[in-house]
Amino acid sequence: MKKSKLQNKERKSKVILSTITMLIFIAVILLGLVPIFKDLKFGLDLQGGFEVLYKVESIDGSKMTQEKLTATYKTLSKRIDSLGVNEPEIILEGNDKIRVKLAGVTNPDEARKQLSTVATLSFRDTNDNLLMNSDVLKAGGAKVSEDKAGNPAVSLSVKNKDKFYQVTNKVSKTTNNTIVIWLDYDSAVDHYSTEQSSCGSTGSNCLSAATVDQGFASDVIIQGNFTTEEVENLVDLINSGSLPSKLTEISSKTVGASFGDSTLSKTLVAGIIGISAIIILLLIVYRFAGLISSVAMLLYAFLVFFVFWLIGGVLTLPGIAALVLGIGMAVDANVITFSRIKDELYQGKSLQHAFKDGSKTSLRAILDANLTTLLVAIIMFEFGESSVKGFATMLIITVIVTMFTMVFITRILLNIFIKTGYFDDKLKAFICVDKKDIPNLSKNEAVKKIPFKNTNFLKHTRIFATLSILIIVIGAVIALTKGFNLGIDYKSGSDITIETGEKITKKDINKAMSELDLDLNSYTITDDEVIMKVENVLNAKKVATITDYFEKEYEDAKVNIGVVSNVVKKELTKNAIISVLFAMLGIIIYISLRFKFSYAISSVIALIHDVLIIFALFAIFHLEISVMFIAAVLAIIGYSINDTIVSFDRIRENLSKEDKLDKEKLKQICNQSIRETFMRTIYTSITTILPVIALIFLGSHEILTFNLAMLFGLIVGTYSSIYIATTLFIVLESKNLNKNKKRKVVYKDDYEEKKVKGVNC
Repeated sequence: MKKSKLQNKERKSKVILSTITMLIFIAVILLGLVPIFKDLKFGLDLQGGFEVLYKVESIDGSKMTQEKLTATYKTLSKRIDSLGVNEPEIILEGNDKIRVKLAGVTNPDEARKQLSTVATLSFRDTNDNLLMNSDVLKAGGAKVSEDKAGNPAVSLSVKNKDKFYQVTNKVSKTTNNTIVIWLDYDSAVDHYSTEQSSCGSTGSNCLSAATVDQGFASDVIIQGNFTTEEVENLVDLINSGSLPSKLTEISSKTVGASFGDSTLSKTLVAGIIGISAIIILLLIVYRFAGLISSVAMLLYAFLVFFVFWLIGGVLTLPGIAALVLGIGMAVDANVITFSRIKDELYQGKSLQHAFKDGSKTSLRAILDANLTTLLVAIIMFEFGESSVKGFATMLIITVIVTMFTMVFITRILLNIFIKTGYFDDKLKAFICVDKKDIPNLSKNEAVKKIPFKNTNFLKHTRIFATLSILIIVIGAVIALTKGFNLGIDYKSGSDITIETGEKITKKDINKAMSELDLDLNSYTITDDEVIMKVENVLNAKKVATITDYFEKEYEDAKVNIGVVSNVVKKELTKNAIISVLFAMLGIIIYISLRFKFSYAISSVIALIHDVLIIFALFAIFHLEISVMFIAAVLAIIGYSINDTIVSFDRIRENLSKEDKLDKEKLKQICNQSIRETFMRTIYTSITTILPVIALIFLGSHEILTFNLAMLFGLIVGTYSSIYIATTLFIVLESKNLNKNKKRKVVYKDDYEEKKVKGVNC
């Protein structure tokens, strides 16, 4: 008796010590989050700023090459430096587009003017008189070279050799025989007399000052005390300056600082509430194991932010949405593991053995589920537009971090407490399993503890299939007759958002549209703002006119305007279709390799069903389809296949135990597998839906479409995994049953299959 008390005291001491260590661990995580979050770079949607997408074209009609595009990119970089923008983003898209994001810019008109002017290279004398323009040079003709002494120099390829000779010959005979090369010379501020000492340095429009001793009728070399890096930079600048290119604005977006601050605070509050709800649910359902999962979730959030900060990522609104969504999906890894541990406990195993076996059997399903989500995220990143790329980047990070924290770290923490022995007779407190039910259960009777043990999930599949078809047909009819409510991303046009303390009525909007000569498409009036969508693709001048109008009309009005041209619309539509098709193809290949082709086909048809249902619901409720809607559809594809794989993994496991199989037995096993994974499916869906609901009611309107699509998709994805994917699998497998005698071992694992064939293992 004394020995037993001593053991309990020792176990309790170990648990207290482990708990204190864990609390210190939590404190370190929370303290580490503060400096990382403060040091993160925020996108313009979270701090305000200006974004513009340019189509780059050659004035002379020549083909736009990657080299020319890169040269223009570097010129834009130099121009942005003069704007004093912190952490600008300049992104090359395709072979003829450049996207510029300038977070923190307060004067979009000035930024637009500074960026869109064609780069101009000019040759001047020391008194700033123009001698020659860049038209005397060949486009992109500057190259890295060496002078006679072997020092780095710049070689210029001359096109108009006669003119070049005349000018250089004339300069060589003057007292100040120097030619000064300028990029974007501005007579109001640029003077060689004041910039002579800084000529050739960063921040100066004066690129070089070369002494001319004689006239040149051939290619020339600019030499000086240059480093190799300086020469390479000079070549890029000269090439971009001599490049006869023009920048055509095809989309733009302006976000006021107050919009960004409001969006960030709303999204953070929604995220915190969603995560808090998940933690409460985990504690109720899994008790102490849920607490360990919550600790791992905090570490997960810390590592996601840390990795994002490490790679220099720019945190955007879609990125935060992916983070919050990722938390719900990350918890799924623990839910799968905890469900397996409970199954093992109900078979009469000790806590240590149940933990070991449950962790082992759950790993395969977790890996398959997360790898398919990772596959979709990579496809999203490859083909997605700017905001979709931000979402995909965060989703890729969350999947990778999930595998480390929610699988590896959670199991280490659980094992530490399990080894103390303190919870051996406290299973209800540890993982909500009542120990008094366990001793009387055999392995075959263990299934009696499964909730919904008498439910026949596949009994009413025809009713559910009919319901799905009905929703899709109604959605299709509405889409064909009334059309989808396409956002400007997929329709082209402009949206105007006004934030003001004054009340704006429908009459006010119609008046503004008439006076500004705009074609109103739709409008939304809320307590905080008014959002108007117009069919016009606004140019820079019109954007300025509209902004001035509303700022004069309403006191303290803040105006944000986004513009998307027809060029962008076509590109986004093409990329959206390619993304979905590649995601489907990738999933078919992966599941065929990891499972069987019948599993793959069933899964993909279920995914197509999910996508069609989401589109149908958006048509029925006339919700806007934007670029973030497509991101949500792709995310749902990743989530839904995640859910389906967990169910299929259990079906595969249960089928591997059968030597003989007929259609009725196949149905029974599939039904049993659904029952065994049903509560896991419910818990996972709830933990993912909770933060999405929080974002719908508390988050920014900019991601409302995304969150609504996610909500629909999560519900439909859960439903289709059970009623659509499994039913299709039964139909496909039933056709192949008993085709030959060897068919009875097709579900055996590798060892059993080899043993039947007579192979020694």
